[in-house]
Amino acid sequence: MISKYTRPEMGRLWTEENKFRVWWEIETLVMEVLASDGRVPVSLAPAMRKAKAPDPDEIAAVEKRTRHDVIAFLEVATRELGDDARYVHAGLTSSDLVDTAQAVRLRQAGLLLDRELGELETALAGQADRHRNTVMVGRTHGIHAEPITLGLKLAVWLDETRRNRDRLRRAVETVSHGKLSGSVGTFAHVGPHVEAYVCERLGLKPAPASTQIIQRDRVAEFLSTLAIVGGSLEKFATEIRGLQRTEIGELEEPFLAGQKGSSSMPHKRNPIICERIAGLARALRGYALAGFENMALWHERDISHSSVERIVLPDACILTDYVTARMTWVIDGLTVNTERMRENLNRTRGLVFSQRVLIELMEKGWARSDAYNLVESLATETLGGGPDLRERLKADQQVRATANAAEIDGWFDVTKYLQNLEQVYERVGL
Repeated sequence: MISKYTRPEMGRLWTEENKFRVWWEIETLVMEVLASDGRVPVSLAPAMRKAKAPDPDEIAAVEKRTRHDVIAFLEVATRELGDDARYVHAGLTSSDLVDTAQAVRLRQAGLLLDRELGELETALAGQADRHRNTVMVGRTHGIHAEPITLGLKLAVWLDETRRNRDRLRRAVETVSHGKLSGSVGTFAHVGPHVEAYVCERLGLKPAPASTQIIQRDRVAEFLSTLAIVGGSLEKFATEIRGLQRTEIGELEEPFLAGQKGSSSMPHKRNPIICERIAGLARALRGYALAGFENMALWHERDISHSSVERIVLPDACILTDYVTARMTWVIDGLTVNTERMRENLNRTRGLVFSQRVLIELMEKGWARSDAYNLVESLATETLGGGPDLRERLKADQQVRATANAAEIDGWFDVTKYLQNLEQVYERVGL
């Protein structure tokens, strides 16, 4: 992933240095348990822990000759072990090392992403509580519907973010499985107790059954979860972008001092971070598709998945980390234009209260069809100009025969639309 979208902590997890460190730790743990079995010298594992960390540049240089990354790694990493080097990796296959280490790094990345989602959750909860009574118009199909609050909109996002954290935690557990079952999964040369020992110390579980590899449905689930997270963030970003439009102007992502919006138009304040989040979510969906494609391999294993995973796993984790942190930043610094919200709520001159009027007329004994047709007719006239819906109702003889002016005014009381929102807030813990 390019440096622009790589945050340091997540980026370090996917460096070659960290990969080779985990590989070496796995090989060392295997020697520990084999030493307890009397199959290798007891001095070997301590010597491995004292050995110089494998150098990625040296390994890359050797790989040019071997055309095999694990063999190149072993050649470089075991140089200081002398004759004891022959024991290292004996009975294992490359995927024992690669897949188990990959599970370690996916788990590390998943736990970091869970923390990032927790920070987003905190930001959303704070803003939802702050704006629990900030009234704005709700929109369906892009058209004014009925009054809501900004707090409700944010509470919906908060609830979705919590579901994403739950999904992520399940996916992390799914992917946190290692394997050291050998070339075709039979434990022909190294017993299951070795796998159990190594996995326990790495924070993994042994895959109950494996071939030469860990089955890729686990990875597909992890990638699809990141795509869902990205989809949610894109949803939030798209809403903010829409509400930042000049014609609406209700919300605005942070715009920092010294920031420029356009090289040609000095007045521009564009929602570039939300647009970036929306764009990068597309990449996450593409990575999920690659994960699904990687599930079907030939027999006990081929390597058609390997080249893909070298790209999509680091990139998916790095991008999810980036867009989550960016969305947290946007939510924390969100500009809320309450005056514009009031203006927009009143823009249709009372039409957002049409359902309340309909219900009130039916409660007065009107047939639904008669009430609906009247309100629709008056709403159409209101859209054409002239008096607002409230005044048209007061001037209508049929309505005045049913309700007085004070009652009609009550039909346009916005607080009636908010009377049950506290229960919603309680449900999400606000």
